[in-house]
Amino acid sequence: MDGSSREDPAQALAALMAAYQGGDEMAFERLYGELSGPVRAFLCSLTRNVTRADDLLQETFFHVHRARQTYDPARSARAWVYAIAHNVFLMSCRSEKRRGRHEELAQDELPDVPVPAEAESFATKDAVRKALGRLSVDRREAVILHHVQGLSFQEVGTVLGITTMAAKLRSHRAMGELREILKEGATP
Repeated sequence: MDGSSREDPAQALAALMAAYQGGDEMAFERLYGELSGPVRAFLCSLTRNVTRADDLLQETFFHVHRARQTYDPARSARAWVYAIAHNVFLMSCRSEKRRGRHEELAQDELPDVPVPAEAESFATKDAVRKALGRLSVDRREAVILHHVQGLSFQEVGTVLGITTMAAKLRSHRAMGELREILKEGATP
């Protein structure tokens, strides 16, 4: 998926997955190269802990490897991998709950969230990161997947196991909540 390729990125990822299913190990390396950064950012935004996100990223791609034969090339490879990451995150949360771990997260462990240039005047990156941290996990996921990672609402629904309409609703409500949180922070 280099700059000279005119192939649709979604088709290119599907082709990589198909090649990987067929035993092409280089296809996995390319798939990892394409998706590991965005999936890591997604996991960082959920966990708000870089070390934990890195562990979950490795776990995600371990599950991608183990489940590669279940991938359907007619579906979005990107959404399939994000769904695995989402499930790995949920399994991790359940596991931590069972162990009774309750860790406080340091402010410097909050994920770095890209802020579009046109939004710079509204809030700083730090304010956006902190505001995202105040959202519930399900709303934060919807915002990150759609507005940061660029997944369609249909793909967000697939990843989260909800309908497209529910994905739109979660994202819409989260954006409204973010606006309110940022507005609160802006008032002197």
